[in-house]
Amino acid sequence: MLSDIEIAQSITPEPITQVAEKLGLDPIYLEPYGSHKAKIDYNVLETIDKAEGKLILVTAITPTPAGEGKTTTTVGLSDGLRKLGKNVVVALREPSLGPVFGVKGGAAGGGWAQVVPMEDINLHFTGDFHAIGAANNLLAALLDNHIHQGNELDIDTRNITWRRCVDMNDRQLRNIVDGLGGKTNGMPREDGYDITVASEIMAIFCLATSITDLKARLARIIVAYNRAGEPVTAGQLKAEGAMTALLKDALKPNLVQTLEGTPAFVHGGPFANIAHGCNSIIATRMALKLGDYAVTEAGFGADLGAEKFLDIKCRIADLKPDAVVVVATVRALKHHGGAQKEDLAREDLVALEKGLPNLLQHVENITQVYQLPCVVAVNQFPTDTPAETKLVEDKCRALGVNVAQSEVWARGGEGGVALAQEVIRLAEQPNSFNFSYDTAASIAEKLDAIATKVYHADGVDLSPQAKAQAAKLTELGFGSYPICVAKTQYSFSDNPALLGAPAGFRVAVRSLKVSAGAGFIVALTGDIMTMPGLPKVPAAERIDVDAVGTISGLF
Repeated sequence: MLSDIEIAQSITPEPITQVAEKLGLDPIYLEPYGSHKAKIDYNVLETIDKAEGKLILVTAITPTPAGEGKTTTTVGLSDGLRKLGKNVVVALREPSLGPVFGVKGGAAGGGWAQVVPMEDINLHFTGDFHAIGAANNLLAALLDNHIHQGNELDIDTRNITWRRCVDMNDRQLRNIVDGLGGKTNGMPREDGYDITVASEIMAIFCLATSITDLKARLARIIVAYNRAGEPVTAGQLKAEGAMTALLKDALKPNLVQTLEGTPAFVHGGPFANIAHGCNSIIATRMALKLGDYAVTEAGFGADLGAEKFLDIKCRIADLKPDAVVVVATVRALKHHGGAQKEDLAREDLVALEKGLPNLLQHVENITQVYQLPCVVAVNQFPTDTPAETKLVEDKCRALGVNVAQSEVWARGGEGGVALAQEVIRLAEQPNSFNFSYDTAASIAEKLDAIATKVYHADGVDLSPQAKAQAAKLTELGFGSYPICVAKTQYSFSDNPALLGAPAGFRVAVRSLKVSAGAGFIVALTGDIMTMPGLPKVPAAERIDVDAVGTISGLF
């Protein structure tokens, strides 16, 4: 059996100029990066006189070690829609090097449902993440230089909130002391690194609607507080112009293609368990303007990625999804029901029935909380039995939701036609899209709404520190911002050990911070960290390059 990377290397992609022609793009807006990838000038949006297409969101059940296949389904669905004659464009996030070299491996889809060139996409691609990291660290350098040069803004060095970043899982850098070595090397202070995809620059990059909006958002970043307790911004450090200069080319969406030649934008990549987990608004807008169907995904399970896509991205960009796909596998549902990983290939209706509430709760959130039409895509495995498949279909049908068996990993677009047909049917229906909370509510009320409506918790508990921070943020005028909850992706709760659809729990919020440039408040729950670490056996150990430069082991 061919690996994902071997499948990707077995096909010859179309020249990127031909992919752009399918979208009707004028070549003057195309900036090729080699033969098979290009950047598209965002100014093209001002030239397109066409109504936006249908917006399809792909999300998933709570992730497990058994795998769900959300990106694979997103790509296969898009190819399936194209086989049905639809003009479709994919919009995905860029993978972070942290997960690529850490636990997950590559993130460009799988089997015969991938975006290519997958090696480039999973590694340096067009350099967007490097630009974001450079902008982040430029701001850090300007901040520390301001303090070193006399500290005119009276910054409290014990209350600096801006951290440096690197796009790698490196636990050694979580907490550091820098500025050592004498007076000429800066002021010694405690500092730390986040992974680039957790940087506020990444969130801003993906939420900006234009280059001018990007610069204005960068200026609003709060980097520290002065000794009077007032926020100090990047704008006060005169940093936004230079940061925008570093990001101006990165802001242009990246055009690639699926294995079957469907156009795909892969642009931006904020973490979904820490940030808002969606590709850039500019890329999504471009997909909607250039296609009749734009298929995009949100990170991790629907409680994290979809909640933030709907409550943050759709609110900021004034987007309204036409249909939602919730991806599941029989294997993953059995794991949620208590089956061990080594037993997932065996039929186990008892474990499956115990695990199904996880899927059903995600589905009900989409249909009842957000009031959107939904279809369940069961990503098929050869070990799935007819009895297991029927049980999933019966339980979903009882909620008024259809199930489509997805064979995109093995058959590409042809295996996604049944799912595509149901998506088309749902997208033609009117819907009453609704947010899970009103931004006019207090910070605590918004947190409670997310916890009770989306996580199905009994409520939320703010630590004394979080309560004080909520009061301070409200006083500073940030109380009406949306909430971006940072929590484990492995459970509806903030405890990764609680699988399935847990009940009788409360969500503990340990601290709050404002991302004033992004325009949301981050709530840190449980023991979530903004700099992951590598596992005992990192995926990096499997990756190699041969004498002619062919990469292997990427996935």
